[in-house]
Amino acid sequence: MSESEWRLRAPANLVSKRAVLLWTLRAAIFWAVVAGAQAVVLLVVDGAPRWLRVTIVVTAVVGVVHTIVMPRWRYRVHRWETTADAVFTRSGWVTQEWRLAPISRIQTVDTARGPLQQLLRLSTITVTTASAQGPLKIEGLDAEVAARVVDELAATTQATPGDAT
Repeated sequence: MSESEWRLRAPANLVSKRAVLLWTLRAAIFWAVVAGAQAVVLLVVDGAPRWLRVTIVVTAVVGVVHTIVMPRWRYRVHRWETTADAVFTRSGWVTQEWRLAPISRIQTVDTARGPLQQLLRLSTITVTTASAQGPLKIEGLDAEVAARVVDELAATTQATPGDAT
């Protein structure tokens, strides 16, 4: 692989469009729990402070904005790509992370599917390397695409000489 191909660059592939729904549901559940806890305190505690009403309104506004903006923004940012020589990822939304892992450094390739991911037929691939930065994660992939990528990476890493350290 030439030196110009090793540079960090925008990976070619988008995650599944269903990832937007996954991130929206996660955010909505989180903010519903936060606002619900505040509402319970307001309803249960006699003489609850007036500022608690303000915090519920602020929580609701921030929650709605976050739930609408974050998933779409993340979808525009999240990219991934695998080549015969490396795995490239870009993730985040406010803080963005670009990662490149040479195939020769890959130690394990795993998939995970939480309940919402299973419902939406999505998966997360985790590529563990010898890097101190930790594993690369590709979240929001179609489950069939993820299975294919894991199989391809497993075959490629088996055929690559070296001890992944």
